[in-house]
Amino acid sequence: MQSGKDLMKILVIDVGGTYVKVLASGASEPRSFSSGPTLTAKQMVEGVKKITGDWKYDAVSIGFPGPVLRGRPVAEPHNLGKGWIGF
Repeated sequence: MQSGKDLMKILVIDVGGTYVKVLASGASEPRSFSSGPTLTAKQMVEGVKKITGDWKYDAVSIGFPGPVLRGRPVAEPHNLGKGWIGF
């Protein structure tokens, strides 16, 4: 059996129309920042990096409010800014 120290740590990102919420394995409290109709994919990444700079993780899982094909958004979400297709 693996110890908790050996398990892969995951950063979970929930991209919503009002907030982007994040939580990493082992962290006790989620963190968030405002999103909205002007938030681009690039701004989302910058915001996540800013609020998770002190967390260590091995992989990222993203919840996105739109259709995804082969790991990439294929339509712009109606409640966020542009720049998500192909990101």
